[in-house]
This record gives sequence, C-alpha cells and structure tokens, in this order.
Amino acid sequence: MKKTFTISEVSKLTEIPISTLRYYENLDLIVPKRNEKNYRMYTLDDLNWIHFIRRAKATGMTLQKIIKYAKLREQGNQTINKRLAILNEQEAILNLEKNKILEHIEFIENKKSLYDSLLREINKSEHI
Repeated sequence: MKKTFTISEVSKLTEIPISTLRYYENLDLIVPKRNEKNYRMYTLDDLNWIHFIRRAKATGMTLQKIIKYAKLREQGNQTINKRLAILNEQEAILNLEKNKILEHIEFIENKKSLYDSLLREINKSEHI
C-alpha cells in the first residue's frame, strides 16, 4: 500500500467527502502533512485515525467528544484512562439504546404473536 495519499484518495478510501475532511482539519481533528506544492498528504496513521473518527461518529459520539478524545490522544499514554472513560461512556449510551431497541422488538414480537393466534382462530372457524 502507498505511504501517502492525497485528499481525494483519502475521500474515496474512507467514503468521507473532501469538504468534511477539510472541516475535520479546521477542527484540528486531523493534521495532514503538506508536500512541496502545499498539497495535503495523508499517511497510513492518518487513514487509521480517520477511520476511528468515522466509527466513533457512527456510534453517535459527538464531534465535541471526538475532539476531546483527540486532544487526549495527542498527550500520549498518560491519558489512556481518560480516553477509556470516554469510550466507556459511549458504550453505556449505546447499551441504553440497545435495550430500548430490544424492548421495541419485544413489543412487535408480542403483537405479531397475537395476530398469529387470531389468524389461527379465524382459519379454524372457517373450516368448521
């Protein structure tokens, strides 16, 4: 795999629009190096970090929390506990959402079961 990537290549690889990548750069979430022509050049580490940002956003993590996480990440290993706390908090939020979804699924399954029973009764009475 290549060692560096242009912004358009990164956009294609990550499925993140160029405008969003520039926005992340303005927020200091990503800091690509520049080549002699002042073009942004992304490394594999940058790509991995962008994938993390994308996945974190997919979990519902706010950009504000991701920025906080990024600042802690820049400070090194002494911030691992704080980063872990952010991830634990997001996991707790996702578990609450998961439990709500499971309750909704249970409601639908119960309703379907009721309708299945009603249909069986209707079919029985039609055969009499």
